[in-house]
Amino acid sequence: MKSPTDTISIFLIFLVLTSCNGNSKTISNKDHNETPKGQLPNPETADKNAPSYQSAFTGQSRVKGLKTNTPYNVEIINSNLGKPWGIINLPDGRFITTEKSGFMRILSKDGQLLTTITGFPKVDSKAQGGLLDVALDPDFTSNRMIYYTFSEPVEGGNHTAVGKGRLSADEKMIENLQVIFRATPTYDGKLHYGSRLLFDREGNLFVSTGERSDIQTRPFAQDPLAYLGKVLRITKEGKPATENPFIGNSKFKPEIYSYGHRNPQGLAMDEKGQLWEAEMGPKGGDEVNLIQPGKNYGWGNITYGLEYSGKKINNGITQKEGTEQPIYYWDPSISMSGIDFYTGNIDEWKNNMMLGCLSGEKIIRLVIINNKVVGEEWLLEDQNERFRDILSGQDGNLYSITDSGKFYRISKK
Repeated sequence: MKSPTDTISIFLIFLVLTSCNGNSKTISNKDHNETPKGQLPNPETADKNAPSYQSAFTGQSRVKGLKTNTPYNVEIINSNLGKPWGIINLPDGRFITTEKSGFMRILSKDGQLLTTITGFPKVDSKAQGGLLDVALDPDFTSNRMIYYTFSEPVEGGNHTAVGKGRLSADEKMIENLQVIFRATPTYDGKLHYGSRLLFDREGNLFVSTGERSDIQTRPFAQDPLAYLGKVLRITKEGKPATENPFIGNSKFKPEIYSYGHRNPQGLAMDEKGQLWEAEMGPKGGDEVNLIQPGKNYGWGNITYGLEYSGKKINNGITQKEGTEQPIYYWDPSISMSGIDFYTGNIDEWKNNMMLGCLSGEKIIRLVIINNKVVGEEWLLEDQNERFRDILSGQDGNLYSITDSGKFYRISKK
């Protein structure tokens, strides 16, 4: 781990272990107690894509940088996970990871393959599609129900769908499959499925959906009768949660919880029970949002990013009445995917948001106080990996899966 402002060399010690499932590698970082304490310049040094855009408030972007002082280890505990997308803990501390091509894996506590779970419906695995996120029913210990998102191929294209099924006794099959929700309209595309899943404290399921990327589908993020570009909240049966903000409003789909999102691949709940979301912007404008029921988060109307061509979006409007501002944004993009709040053994990380970055090839730590970002640290940049999902594990360690099929464990020394 090193940041652009770090002048201290990091020595990597590689320990290759033989296992039944590929190589396990330990990367011991130099004692971080030798690094400077306190705040540093923000780690971002690249020029902005849109330097003329002004933040809505101080601390909305490029806050002070931080450096972890607690010594920690970085280990690659599995290098052969194929194309994973989501990761969760089972109640006993083992892991389930999804594989984009259409199955799941159960891994031991040390990351080794135990069983492969099959029986899922056909997926459209082109580009960003496939079998994507996974969540356990809050009553899993009694009902063994698993929920998952996937890009469902149908006549006319595909869409984000939510399914559920029972994990068989031998842990090798999903039984009694049901598709409980489909995010329509269907579109013949291969990008921006959103697809993150998260249960709330009442046992309802949050589902994020993308607006499918293309110019012709972008307006659906603002369309109250479309499910694209939204955070939805549904019951275990796929029905609108009774507390949703638009129940009884014929102008909105009742499953909608918030709207105006681009490609939200991160959902997490903090220690206060507040819902946070992370979504990819276009060329710049990646956002972290604090999600409030019924609010419009602006995509299609406002953004701190540009078209990939460099052209301004909607005449360069970044603020508009009736739309929410992001708590934090990045320009250039860091392309975050999964997020989680840290609950583990490193005290200075407690309740910090951890974000896995794809094209940014790092894990970002955000310190958030009173719903404002006050510090940012870039971790594991030296690994040159696309970090797809993040998990604060039951054992007190931080875990991440990468697009290259690696499984990382970050633990206190």
